Formats: sequence, structure tokens, C-alpha cells
Amino acid sequence: MQKTLRNGVHMPQLGLGVYKMTNRDETLQAIETALNVGYRAIDTAALYYNEEEVGEAVRNASVPREELFITTKVWNDDQGYDETLRAFEVSLKKLDMEYVDLYLTHWPVEGKFTETYRAIERLYDEKLIRATGVSNHHVPHLEQLLAKANIAPMVNQIELHPYLTQQPLRAFCEEQGIAVTSWSPLGRANVLGDETLQQLGEQYGKSAAQIIIRWHLQQGLVVIPKSVTPSRIEENAQIFD
Repeated sequence: MQKTLRNGVHMPQLGLGVYKMTNRDETLQAIETALNVGYRAIDTAALYYNEEEVGEAVRNASVPREELFITTKVWNDDQGYDETLRAFEVSLKKLDMEYVDLYLTHWPVEGKFTETYRAIERLYDEKLIRATGVSNHHVPHLEQLLAKANIAPMVNQIELHPYLTQQPLRAFCEEQGIAVTSWSPLGRANVLGDETLQQLGEQYGKSAAQIIIRWHLQQGLVVIPKSVTPSRIEENAQIFD
């Protein structure tokens, strides 16, 4: 399943989040497993300190680079126009790639996030990224960007799960043609014990986690569940039946 972004780029709706994956071998194994079972998107960030491993896993993969969708993000300490351009250069070098599919502002740093996004627009113009975006931006932040932007953000990555549905923000993004990616899609596992989800799991012969991931997809969201456990990575992808 894919989401077509405003510029026609296809973004896979299911991706692997690699937050807190700091063990090299574990990270390589997790990405290899994900790609083998059909994931085609990897979501990393400068803050995660694993861009090198993501790059290595992609180079080792049997899947061609052009079939993959790689996202990374500029961290708060590196925000501002020139700083973002420099930070991107560092990320690109660590990933050892010629381009990144999606580059995001990690958080809206007050007084800097509009300049950060302006740098992201420049990277897009220079064809170093295939899509522009932001993360953790709420309506006032997006309104500020849209007032100045030549290229509206194509993606907004936000915390989103069945206990935090973010309806008003999602409605705004939909009006503006901004795709939404759900981070912490399983609610840091707090949602998994929910009685309704347990019942649905029994009804469909699936786990609560699978029910939740399927819910995200059916809402038209991009979803990036994180796991280093091969069996769980595989299970999280078994949601199309």
C-alpha cells in the first residue's frame, strides 16, 4: 500500500521505525528482516545515531535502492537555514546515499523552524531529497510555514494511535494535502491491553498490534512501528489479509 504525496512521489504506507536502535548488529538484522518480509520504507533521524547502519543495511539489501523510501530528520540543535544544510550533508554522508526520499524538521524549534524548512525546500530544489516534510508540527506551526513556503510540506509525522487520534490536526493536514505519518503507532504498547482491541484480535485471529497497524492503514495514514525482534517485525507486516 502506498500514499501518493502532493508531488506524485509514492510513499509506502508501512515502514520500519528505527528509534533507539543503537546496537549495530541488531539494527542491521532488524532492517534486513523488514526488507525480506516486504517493508520498503525505513524511518531514521540524526538523533537516533544509526544513520550509518541504515545506509549499510540498504547497501547490503537485495532490494534496489530506488525501490526503497528512506526518511531522516534534522535535530533541534542543528536548526536554522545554514545549519540545516550542513546537518543534511552530515546525514547524507553517514547514510552514504546520493539522495534521501524524505527529510523532516524533527521538532518546531521556536524562532528557527521556518528557516529550517526553507533549507529543506532548497534541498528539494537541488534534487537531494524527493519530498519535503516536518515532524511534530501542530496547526499554528503549519500555518506559519504555509504563509512563507514556496513548497508546502508534503508530510507531517506526529504521535498518533487509537488513544491519541489527533483528529483536528489530521483534518487540517488533509485540507492542505499533507500526508500524515504516525509515530508511536502502538501507543508505546499502552494500547495493546485494550479490551476492545483484544476482542477484535480474537475475532480476526490477529494480535492487538496487528489490529492497530491495520487501523492506521485504513485511516489513510503512514505507519512506522518500531521493533528489533524479527518475529514481531514479520508479524507487524501480516496485516493485509
